[in-house]
Amino acid sequence: MRHKLHRYIIFCSVVLCVTLCSVSAFAQEDTYLKVDAFGSLERPVSMFDHDAHNEKAMIEDCAECHHVYENGKLVEGESSEDRGCADCHTLKAQGNQPGLRMAYHKQCKSCHVEKKKGPVACGECHVKR
Repeated sequence: MRHKLHRYIIFCSVVLCVTLCSVSAFAQEDTYLKVDAFGSLERPVSMFDHDAHNEKAMIEDCAECHHVYENGKLVEGESSEDRGCADCHTLKAQGNQPGLRMAYHKQCKSCHVEKKKGPVACGECHVKR
C-alpha cells in the first residue's frame, strides 16, 4: 500500500510540474514582444499583455494596431492580426515603410502620445527584470 501511495504522489507531482511548465510557456509567448530578427538587444524586450492592454485602452478593433497598407495607403477595415510585424517590416526601412524597430516604436509610442496615456520613454517599456 505504501509503495502505491509513493508512486501516486510521484505521478501527481510530475503531472503538476508538466502542467505548470506548459501553462507558463504559453503565457510567456503572449507577454513579451519578442522578435528574433533583431538579434542581440541593447535593452530587454518589452513586457506586453495584449488582452489587458486592449481592455484598459478600450481597443476593440484589431486594425487599430494591426494595420494593412497597399500601395502606401491604409486599407480601412482590413486587419493583419494573424501576422507579426516582421512579416511585413524588414529591419531596414523600405521607401515609406518604416523598418521593424521604428514600426514597433511608432505604432506604440505615437498612440501613447496622442492619448496622453501609456509609457513613452525607453526605460518605461524596456524594463530590466
